[in-house]
Amino acid sequence: MANKKEQGKRYSEERIIRLLTEIDQGHTLAETARKYGVSEQTLRNWRKKYADMGIEEIRELKRLRAENAKLKKIIADQALRIEDIEFLLSKKW
Repeated sequence: MANKKEQGKRYSEERIIRLLTEIDQGHTLAETARKYGVSEQTLRNWRKKYADMGIEEIRELKRLRAENAKLKKIIADQALRIEDIEFLLSKKW
């Protein structure tokens, strides 16, 4: 069984923003990566992904993604129901 270090860590968006803010305040990428045990490439990827977003914007993005997933599920369920109804109506009784 893999230990915690091998599995990787999950960082909340809020924590990621704090790390990126620290870099923007003058700390080097390498220094911040070492301090928090994150690779420099991960920090670069986070920078690209979260660009100039604040914590509130990320929360809104998260909420919108959850809502979008919910709506997609509703549409998929409806499509299945329509398919079932069409199948039943195509049969001769």
